[in-house]
Amino acid sequence: QVQLVESGGGSVQPGGSLRLSCAPSGNIFSINVVGWYRQAPGKQRELVAGIPDGGMTSYADSVKGRFTVSRDNAKNTVYLQMNSLKPEDTAVYYCNLVVVTHSSWPLEKEYWGQGTQVTVSS
Repeated sequence: QVQLVESGGGSVQPGGSLRLSCAPSGNIFSINVVGWYRQAPGKQRELVAGIPDGGMTSYADSVKGRFTVSRDNAKNTVYLQMNSLKPEDTAVYYCNLVVVTHSSWPLEKEYWGQGTQVTVSS
């Protein structure tokens, strides 16, 4: 069973930076799709940034120019670098990956991380 382990959340002042990491456990063959979502209190979960299978990275308009999604295939880890943070970025951030394991190849499956809190406040 694959589990996604997220880290890097915390509290920062406006204008600060954080980097979130997400790594799947298990014998991973490939990470095909990457997505970072967030959910603020009383709001729906929204896609913040993503790397589709073979496609270009995409970002929500609200984070363009401030957030960067990336991946390290050698480490099977994905990242969300968040700069110039604003109070409205406060939310629980979730990693969403579509992965193939060595035992399930070629079948892929979607997994969610446990979520990590990001709080931007002065």
